[in-house]
Amino acid sequence: MSADLADLVRPDALGPALAAATSDDRWRTFTWELVTGGKSNLTFFLRSSAGELVLRRPPSGKLLPKAHDMRREARVQAALAGSDVPVPAIVLSDDGDVLGLPCYVMERVAGDVVRDTLPETYASAESRQALGHGFVETLARIHTTDPAAVGLADYGRPEGFVERQVRLWAGQWEKSLTHEVPEMTELGRRLAERIPAQQRSSIVHGDYKLDNLVLHPTEPGRIAAVLDWEMSTLGDPLTDLGLLMLYWRGTDDLPLTLIPPVSHLAGMPSRDDLLGWYAALTDIDLAEIDFYQAFAHFKFAAVAQGVQARGRAGSAAGQDFGDLDTEIVGLAARGLDHL
Repeated sequence: MSADLADLVRPDALGPALAAATSDDRWRTFTWELVTGGKSNLTFFLRSSAGELVLRRPPSGKLLPKAHDMRREARVQAALAGSDVPVPAIVLSDDGDVLGLPCYVMERVAGDVVRDTLPETYASAESRQALGHGFVETLARIHTTDPAAVGLADYGRPEGFVERQVRLWAGQWEKSLTHEVPEMTELGRRLAERIPAQQRSSIVHGDYKLDNLVLHPTEPGRIAAVLDWEMSTLGDPLTDLGLLMLYWRGTDDLPLTLIPPVSHLAGMPSRDDLLGWYAALTDIDLAEIDFYQAFAHFKFAAVAQGVQARGRAGSAAGQDFGDLDTEIVGLAARGLDHL
């Protein structure tokens, strides 16, 4: 195990904290493994004779304002425990006493996290349709959960949400950029001018995609857990749906370096299938979905720029995601196509 990674995990401090949180001294010593592929926060599997847990912590180095908020991730998962939204149980939530910055530890949920291949459970077209439907159904559960009923009434300010989101991601883009990208400037301008009326407010995940889910190991289409709630808040649920449309790549779409695709495989449902299921489950009008898809491209381009900047600064635990400049310009250009 790398000494550099040990500095990120701090087992001498985390071990006693876990032993106290679990009332199990077997957690005083453990091994750790970085889960590669995480583009924002860092995820580690922790293993001891007591079993397995998962540590979530911010990257090292300078952090952007309002990014990598472990307190929010832990809070929303604790609030949703016992609801219709499947989430891992929180074992330890710490404001900085253990690792020197906020982090949390959760249970490890059994199942499959899909990145660039599907498990054998999803070999048939029927199981792949079930996966798509379960994927959308779980998003609909998030969006139809009453925030007040689970203690999240104050989790965000839903009024004016999209307008603030456009400003927020324009700001995040400015903080990470290395050179001007006219397509992003124009996309941000058009979005700010065309913000649609918000139909309803809900819990918003903020980064809902297949590799932020744990699929049940034996029941096709059943989602065992929703992960990575860093960007969650209260706001317009269609921002989640627009981002889902970006992540769900078709056979004619260019791949995204940061999102390994499986949605283009034979038998997987189309974007139109997902939209139809979502509309039926939520009764939300999707007439303005093009705007939300344009915003998704804007947001993801800003996210990609931030990922690239952290990689170049060496604050992603040694992970390098390569040169994303061309892809970022392409994302902005395709976002303009939706407007």
